[in-house]
Amino acid sequence: MVKLNRIYTKTGDDGTTGLVRGPRRAKYDLRVAAYGTIDEANAFIGQARLHTTSMPKIDRLLGRIQNDLFDVGSDLATPGEDAPDGPKSLRVTEVQTAWVEREIDQYNDDLTPLKSFVLPGGTPTSATLHIARTVVRRAERIVVELASIEPDVSPEAIRYLNRLSDLLFVLGRVTNANGDKDVMWVPGNNTRTTKQD
Repeated sequence: MVKLNRIYTKTGDDGTTGLVRGPRRAKYDLRVAAYGTIDEANAFIGQARLHTTSMPKIDRLLGRIQNDLFDVGSDLATPGEDAPDGPKSLRVTEVQTAWVEREIDQYNDDLTPLKSFVLPGGTPTSATLHIARTVVRRAERIVVELASIEPDVSPEAIRYLNRLSDLLFVLGRVTNANGDKDVMWVPGNNTRTTKQD
């Protein structure tokens, strides 16, 4: 169990931060940027949940995602291998990714197939889930870049983030009245007229 007694420690005043293990890192370090971006995505999911009180099933789903994102952050904040006789580090598992895949399949089944790209908008819930989706995509890009430099990055964390952005896209449509309130991209819509607004 995590126990936090003090909110500020002053140890980061020099521009560094501590990981679960290993030497301190600069706050601009790619690993810190990775789990910091995951934290940002989690905050947007929390904001989306302000609008899901009348959707208990989706609210529970988003709550589980928030918890799993802390697992992803912990995984990324724990570089290196476990000592053979030491405690096991928290790692993202295939079980978590498979759950996301099942949720995508379940919710996507009831949606009308798309004939164009969806623009973020429609309802406040959907718009916020689209923000979370784009932040998860950014986190994924950062983690992939980190993995190209540090070989101990969990491939499952990358897979989880990849699937999660897809799930958030699907949920964005679900919370837009199952796609009825989707705002669709009309390619070149504003290129064929000289009419002024």
